[in-house]
Amino acid sequence: MKTDTDADTVTHPEGQGRNPESRPVGVETVPASSSWTKAEPAPLMEAVVAKANMARAYRKVVANQGAPGADGMTVDQLADHLKQYWPTLRERLLAGDYHPSPIRAVEIPKPKGGTRQLGIPTVTDRLIQQALLQVLTPIFDPTFSASSYGYRPGRSAQQAVSAMKAHVTAGHRWVVDLDLKAFFDRVNHDLLMARIARRVRDKRVRRLIRRYLEAGMFQDGLAAPRQQGTPQGGPLSPLLANILLDDVDKELERRGHRFCRYADDLQVYVRSRRAGERVMASLSDFLENSLRLTVNRHKSGLFVVGCGIRPLSWARI
Repeated sequence: MKTDTDADTVTHPEGQGRNPESRPVGVETVPASSSWTKAEPAPLMEAVVAKANMARAYRKVVANQGAPGADGMTVDQLADHLKQYWPTLRERLLAGDYHPSPIRAVEIPKPKGGTRQLGIPTVTDRLIQQALLQVLTPIFDPTFSASSYGYRPGRSAQQAVSAMKAHVTAGHRWVVDLDLKAFFDRVNHDLLMARIARRVRDKRVRRLIRRYLEAGMFQDGLAAPRQQGTPQGGPLSPLLANILLDDVDKELERRGHRFCRYADDLQVYVRSRRAGERVMASLSDFLENSLRLTVNRHKSGLFVVGCGIRPLSWARI
């Protein structure tokens, strides 16, 4: 594993780390096959820790700033940390024995009341997750549905709104609006890892992703391993969400439905109330039985869209 041409110690600030229990990573431009079953052509962990990929990940983490994780290290301290610990971190990642630090739990207010729990990884783990993200995105993103808009390169909420308006203009004025209850907290690890394994052969990368999924949430002085969920707050979580929910997109495409999905927000556009009721029932069954997610029936519903232009008027049925 030391034959990698990027095995030299990263001496520039864009490649060093702190606590050996924190991590750096890398990117590779692996062309994605149209076949979902084809995996990456070469070991991915070497691409993750490659010098150029780590430097890119470092720049991203520094630009994003953010609060310290459970170890208290700030983004401004990352460069000095990496200067001292990067060689050790790199060897642990390549050997497949790196273990993420616990995540710091933070409660933030929701716009409509209540709170949402975020999980803040250490700065080192944010670096490693970002490097993983840069390598995995070229593998998975090209396989995603054209009707998926959230947290994808070159896609935006504005594009999703335009697509929604196009569906309505085409006569699909009945909207099945599905709300997934606490989606990020209920992601089934085994189901998600099975989908990742279809395209990622490198067991070190798969083990590392699972360790991130299972990393304990540090709260009130205790950190217990997670049995399900992917904490919001880490760079990797949005991609993992899209990997799992791509099954829903593929099912809707197979049925020939018009739809828009932005992360865990999903709307299906149909021509009649009866069709909407059928879709609501069958799609809820698919989500709960195939993906083991929970549909929030109090927040989900069937809507009809009016002809108003700004904004589109909604009436709940």
